[in-house]
Amino acid sequence: LSHTYLKTSCTFIRVCVWLLYRSSVFCNHICVQVLNEAVGALMYHTITLMKEDLEKFKALRIIVRIGSGYDNIDIKSAGELGIAVCNMPAASVEETADSTLCHILTLYRRTTWLHQALREGTRVQSVEQIREVASGAARIRGETLGLIGLGRVGQAVALRAKAFGFNVIFYDPYLADGVERSLGLQRVTTLQDLLFHSDCVSLHCSLNEHNHHLINDFTIKQMRQGAFLVNTARGGLVDEKALAQALKEGRIRGAALDVHETEPFSFGQGPLKDAPNLICTPHAAWYSEQASLEMREEAAREIRRAVTGRIPDSLKNCVNKEFLTQNNHWAGVDAAAVHPELNGAYRYAPGVVNLPAGGLPPPVEGIVQSAVPITHTLPPAVTHPPHAPSPGQNTVKPPEGDREQHPNDQL
Repeated sequence: LSHTYLKTSCTFIRVCVWLLYRSSVFCNHICVQVLNEAVGALMYHTITLMKEDLEKFKALRIIVRIGSGYDNIDIKSAGELGIAVCNMPAASVEETADSTLCHILTLYRRTTWLHQALREGTRVQSVEQIREVASGAARIRGETLGLIGLGRVGQAVALRAKAFGFNVIFYDPYLADGVERSLGLQRVTTLQDLLFHSDCVSLHCSLNEHNHHLINDFTIKQMRQGAFLVNTARGGLVDEKALAQALKEGRIRGAALDVHETEPFSFGQGPLKDAPNLICTPHAAWYSEQASLEMREEAAREIRRAVTGRIPDSLKNCVNKEFLTQNNHWAGVDAAAVHPELNGAYRYAPGVVNLPAGGLPPPVEGIVQSAVPITHTLPPAVTHPPHAPSPGQNTVKPPEGDREQHPNDQL
């Protein structure tokens, strides 16, 4: 394991974990050893794992998506094959929200185009010249920002936008009633209402079979004339051909996209190559040095939980648990199939983790075995008054990552 974050989290056991990051059809180029021995896989959004890819792995038990979105993984087929799929829904929330606000502010204040004009040598001195080069710049206070999806990122964007003077409305059919009151937002009950009332529309929902091309020629015509569009969620939510036509006709005043239907994105091809008033970034809204490190370390910890615990019960963010349980994978595991020394770790096939049938492998560097036997005795009985918490009772709120995932938490 060459990566530091894997070394620190996984060297307690000789387990084969592979980091998948190539965007090519990797199974045609991956070595036989990986397909036969890989128990865990860490992956970014740049590759896709469908059923035919998953079937090539012989020992794979867990896939961790380094990020929140998992539309590039066939989670149902993975569950049918006994492979748990996990993500990190709380990853890069701050970064994505900050990037979204940057895009929104740039569209309103046209800073990108002003910078480009100076780069091209445009002379801007008189009021008339400023008016010409900054044409389209608008005041933010009092504008209505419409958010499609109010998951973690959507809520973070809403709080930031309110500080700039936006009136924030949102549409989210998955969200329970009452959240809008605690955040001071206005909820609309239909997508049409949001599109009609918004001066700027920002997408923060997951991609699934129900909302592919959510923004298309029909829904664009329901938007306000000259509205802005921002997408930092998933590229498949926007029909780029319809968006390009709307930008050329002026129905949409400007658009900012961090995600695209085809990635990596290039202005040299595709329907958006000639579209005006368009800002595109390379699916980087999630990135910061701090977030990148945190995501990789948390992904390694999830692999550790899978190896030393029970799948899927020990996992923090398993997104296909229902498919695992439906197919009776990992249910009713015989006690003989568990290593008691490893806190219930499953005994994988021989050669996968190299665990001898009798117990632990030889000592691993950095782990010191105690030579002193440890005996445990029960403490004397203690009585408590009614309703008093026990000394060992957990009174701490669960961490952010343990709360139920919202369908619209996407990065």
